[in-house]
Amino acid sequence: MTKGKVRKKNEKIRESTRTLLIYKGVIKMAKNKIRAHLYDNTLTTEDAHDFIARAEIMKSLTVKDICESAVDRGGADISAPAMEHAIELFNKEAAYLLSNGFAANTSLFHAAARIKGVFNSSMETFNHEKHTIDIHFNQGDLVRKEMNDVEVDVRGLASTDAHIAQVVDIKSQSINNVITPNYDLRIIGNKLKIIGDDARNGVFFVSEENPAIIIDVPSVDIINNNPSELLIRCPATLSGRYRLEIVTQYGSGGGHILKEPRISVFDRVLTTG
Repeated sequence: MTKGKVRKKNEKIRESTRTLLIYKGVIKMAKNKIRAHLYDNTLTTEDAHDFIARAEIMKSLTVKDICESAVDRGGADISAPAMEHAIELFNKEAAYLLSNGFAANTSLFHAAARIKGVFNSSMETFNHEKHTIDIHFNQGDLVRKEMNDVEVDVRGLASTDAHIAQVVDIKSQSINNVITPNYDLRIIGNKLKIIGDDARNGVFFVSEENPAIIIDVPSVDIINNNPSELLIRCPATLSGRYRLEIVTQYGSGGGHILKEPRISVFDRVLTTG
């Protein structure tokens, strides 16, 4: 490798590290710190002026990011690639054991299989069309200890710009995590209504592994189309990890249509279940 290439690689590493240090500087100071904004509480009707708070996601970190942080900030005594490899092996084995009836108890999480759905007789067997099974996670002791020392910085009302605040998988009731192909998905936010004649408008799932793969939701599968909530049927072809994008010309109230489409991208990665 030439000196020029080495220099460019080191600069890229430093830039990546700088981003992570900014991230750590926000949440790991004298106390842990999480920023939040207030949103209108649409779930209650008794008080028209109450709000709910949502944590601001600074960045969605990968295993690679966390391993590099453990080395750069935490002083880990093994390399980031070695740590990443060990975690991938751990994840693979944990997934296998959890899928075979074992519970997992770590300092990070407690997890076990959970079955949902009603069985109408003692002889009824499990039916994938009627019942669901997933893995339920609870925070472990290490996370609980860290969360006991969190300062929440509430930064007032959230921007009224278009945004996706929450995604709920109707089949599994998973929030901001799992999506089920060929089942309904509730999308909650602001200025989401699909409106306008531009061909670019719509709801899209963009592959996290290959952003060139974009799966659109046919207009007939947009069941409810409101400014604060969309209800869609997830495409049956979804498989993997995706970013949710909504493109629309919806402006302010009263049906104002923008000249150019506006895109809203959900800040969480969604995984097919």
